[in-house]
Amino acid sequence: MAAEKVHLTKEKATLLATLYGRALDARSPEPILGDDMAVQAIERIDHDFTETGITRRSAASVAFRARFMDEWATGFLAAHPDAVVLHLGCGLDTRVHRLDPPPTVDWYDVDYPDVVELRRRLFPQRPGYTMIGSSVTDLAWLDQVPGDGRQVLVIAEGLFYYLDEAGGRELVRRIVDRFAGGQLVFDALSRLGLRLQVLNTPVRRAKARMHWAVDGPEHLLSIHPKLRCVTMLSALDLTGPGLPPGFRAAARLMKLVPGMARAAAFYRLEF
Repeated sequence: MAAEKVHLTKEKATLLATLYGRALDARSPEPILGDDMAVQAIERIDHDFTETGITRRSAASVAFRARFMDEWATGFLAAHPDAVVLHLGCGLDTRVHRLDPPPTVDWYDVDYPDVVELRRRLFPQRPGYTMIGSSVTDLAWLDQVPGDGRQVLVIAEGLFYYLDEAGGRELVRRIVDRFAGGQLVFDALSRLGLRLQVLNTPVRRAKARMHWAVDGPEHLLSIHPKLRCVTMLSALDLTGPGLPPGFRAAARLMKLVPGMARAAAFYRLEF
């Protein structure tokens, strides 16, 4: 089988970094996520993944974030086994295969057309699974998703800060208007968090630009009156097995700096 050549730049190129991070984790003696499909994918892509800037240490952070988001998604699908899932800016994430939802779940992976075409070549199809090639803010793609009264789960890992704020807010507003109810789970960066991304090697090497800063739930709840915040968790408060060595000690020190607790956070909104 011929190797897949990729030509991704800026924000799109960051998906190669996160894919490589999950693959490095899967190859480690004690994997956090254990994403074996990520290993298979990088073996089929003609690319020097060391250029992404991902290291063994940063790979653990990538895997830990993905596992955390997986846990939130798993809880929602256990309560709503016939839900609609919108996995926005899915990149080359194998989440639908990791979570293995029942065929009663309609799962949509949404990303740029060239990213989705690469996904089609790398990953298998499965019942109840649809890939949509579109910018997430070109809202015509929503017409392909039935708003039939079921609950919706929106997963946006590593996405919102790359969006223009106006476009991102309109995306959320349209989703809330279209569906009867559901949850949005995502990570976000504050204005301080965006400024600190100059220290993020994969982002810097990809020459990616971030735009949308979220300084707290109040900035999100103003998008739509139906929205309410169920959880806001600082990235510095994450717990569980697999945290990189020294994380807790470093987190305690970082939280002493004003604004650092909100620099990177995970949100769960309901409507």
